[in-house]
Amino acid sequence: MKRFCVYMMPILSLFCVVSCSNEGDDKEVNHYGENMSASVSGEIDGYGYVDLGLSVKWATCNVGATQPLEYGDLFSWGETQAKGLYKWSTYKWCKGDFDQLTKYCDSVQYGKVDNIGVLMSEDDAATVNMGESWRTPTLKEMTELVKGCDWAWSDNFNGKGIAGQVGVSKVNGNVIFLPAAGYSNGTEIIDKGSYGGYWTSTVNSVNSYNAYVFIFYDHQISGFNYYRSDGRSVRAVLN
Repeated sequence: MKRFCVYMMPILSLFCVVSCSNEGDDKEVNHYGENMSASVSGEIDGYGYVDLGLSVKWATCNVGATQPLEYGDLFSWGETQAKGLYKWSTYKWCKGDFDQLTKYCDSVQYGKVDNIGVLMSEDDAATVNMGESWRTPTLKEMTELVKGCDWAWSDNFNGKGIAGQVGVSKVNGNVIFLPAAGYSNGTEIIDKGSYGGYWTSTVNSVNSYNAYVFIFYDHQISGFNYYRSDGRSVRAVLN
């Protein structure tokens, strides 16, 4: 039976979860979740949350969604509204290209260092759209989520035909579902139903045009950093 193995990449301070198989087939996927529902522990500002026994509580649905099986909206990092074109030319915090950033610049290559490494509340899609109690998780909090749950892919979560990753808390057994909402680096949504990409609030301090993001396919969960101009999902947390 396939299991997911969690390990850290210490040099980059990234998390990575990869599928492991006794048979050596890295494409074999453990499926579950078809008869499971996402756990709901309570509600704040009209949005449900789940207590996974971690340092923060997690929203039960994506920003822009009203229930766990909806994809929600895609956001460029540091922007608070969905849009039709996800390119540097439309990105709020630059002057048309990745090497002309105007905010969240932690690198001397831009000739400007503002030392803002984590999203401010006014630029946080979770806070602006869900209320001041909510925010986008930091890289540390997202890493804790990945390591704190057992993960497996579901093609048909709760029998509703929606695919994504199901996390079962190692602490208390509560369930969180992250739908595979796809991503965008233009006008089209790419890989909806087979890929999920969830922003953290943490910018890459070496290459400030990137921010850290949690991504997954059916056989792999990884932590990377990607262009801030891309459109990706946001899953909010509560302190």
